[in-house]
Amino acid sequence: MKSLVLVLGAGASKEVNLPIGSELKTVIARLLDIRFQHGLMQESGDDQITQSLRMIASREHGGRGNINPYLHICRRIRDAMPQAISIDNFIDSHAGEPMIALCGKLAIARAILAAESKSTLTINRSNIYNKLDFTKNAKTWFNLFFQLLTENCRVDDLPARLQSIGIVTFNYDRCLEHFLFQALQNYYGISPSDAAVVLSNLEVHHPYGMVGRLPWMDQQNSIEFGSEPHPTQLITIAEQLRTFTEGTDPSVSDIEAIRQTIRQARRIAFLGFAFHRLNMSLLFEASEPTPDKSTTGIFATALGISSSDCQHIANELSAHTGLANGPMQLRNNLTCSELIQEYWRGLSMN
Repeated sequence: MKSLVLVLGAGASKEVNLPIGSELKTVIARLLDIRFQHGLMQESGDDQITQSLRMIASREHGGRGNINPYLHICRRIRDAMPQAISIDNFIDSHAGEPMIALCGKLAIARAILAAESKSTLTINRSNIYNKLDFTKNAKTWFNLFFQLLTENCRVDDLPARLQSIGIVTFNYDRCLEHFLFQALQNYYGISPSDAAVVLSNLEVHHPYGMVGRLPWMDQQNSIEFGSEPHPTQLITIAEQLRTFTEGTDPSVSDIEAIRQTIRQARRIAFLGFAFHRLNMSLLFEASEPTPDKSTTGIFATALGISSSDCQHIANELSAHTGLANGPMQLRNNLTCSELIQEYWRGLSMN
């Protein structure tokens, strides 16, 4: 049983300057707009993606690979982005075309890592003594959540407190993990290794994967928050990302653990989550048996969603959790940080 489970969508990372889905589509279209002047010098699109595609084409054809089929796919994705709900939806709509998934994943990885580097969570690595600027992030939901997490909590109590929380993030970024790792060191004065041990008690699921593990998670195969990947690294990261179909395949994903966490959550907070049907069906099985009614409260941002659609969403959540509309706070007029401020006592870990 989890006292609180957070379900995070792109809007949650928006507070630290990462793109929401509509903005990510625009970035991806720009990255994949790969064109060459007179067939030689690249004049648009992302050079790292081009180099990665050359490596893939060469690897697949014994060193004599032709990149043109991949460039054609890149242009197809570029041209379709204005029509797509999201890059994830577009890839899912072309499940039988592995080259679309590959090019799309390369662009996602490149875009998210670049966005991390421009976020308010970025640390200037030119000096080993530089730290995260908590002043810039004081009013974000990340900091408010940390305050909820640490309220009346000594360092020795942190493992138990973290074990009572679950995170399901549909984002490819590592913003929350990165923030908590830095925040624990700064607030409690503990070492990086101790912070890593403490955070091992927090259950975090990325249904669609993430853009690499952070160094404190994995010293061997990792990439620093916001780092620029070299082409080989970009390929490796892209291969770790999952399409919707892969995210719902129990053989390659942790979907069963995710649904179990949601099913046994006492309180669920949806932050920056757009309630797209693909993601809702990943969280909740359509053929799920009668809910065990363990959920006693739902708190959710629905910024930009109409009142009519909010009612539909509330009905869906009620059907999946057995929770009546009364204890369900679905607010389309609050940001993530405002929601936590508004329902502080309802979300409190005490």
